Amino acid sequence: MPIRLNLLAEVQAAEDMRRRDPVKRAIWVGALLAACMLAWSSYVWLNTMVANRNLSKIANQIGQRTNEFRVVMENQKKVEDIQKKLGQLNKLASSRFLQGNLLNALQQTTVDDVQVTHLAVKQEYVYTEEGKGKTNTEGKVTLGKPATVKESIAVTLEAKDSGAVPGDQVNPFKESIATNAYFLGALGRTNEVRLNFVSPPNPAGPNDPRPFRTFTLECRFPEKTR
Repeated sequence: MPIRLNLLAEVQAAEDMRRRDPVKRAIWVGALLAACMLAWSSYVWLNTMVANRNLSKIANQIGQRTNEFRVVMENQKKVEDIQKKLGQLNKLASSRFLQGNLLNALQQTTVDDVQVTHLAVKQEYVYTEEGKGKTNTEGKVTLGKPATVKESIAVTLEAKDSGAVPGDQVNPFKESIATNAYFLGALGRTNEVRLNFVSPPNPAGPNDPRPFRTFTLECRFPEKTR
């Protein structure tokens, strides 16, 4: 039986051991893992850059929208303030005191032998500043109060009674004013025409052919707060 000799067996065994070296395998596996980690890190870094770019773009859009919203809210507040002021002006124009209506009413309240010698209209306006809203430490909100103006109007009439018996026409003249439609509506039920003064009889003189008495009536209108 022939004997076969492999002269390269020792070299082949050494090569086989070299190929099966665990250190080399570990190096290859480590290099492969490092490459995979590097690829993953590059992928994450690229996605982060894209996300940051999108975030910056969205942040700019939100900033623009916020500015536009602020401008819209400021304009809306201005419009509301203007509308409120116009409403108050219209209310004031519709309810303001008119001298012409007063004079027209006095023409309808004439009484024989009574002459109005002086008419005075006193108008006073008291301004109250607005009260701003407050928030206490517990978070409770107290609403503010708008500014107001309190209107007070008083009409004073000085007249002269030169009738047959001076002074007898004072009450009829007062009653004529009190029952006039204009004064009834303006004074209301609680405010009446007041007789403040009646003078003693005055003798006739160069300018007054008959004796007379002077008297003063006051009409105080109800106070209005606007």
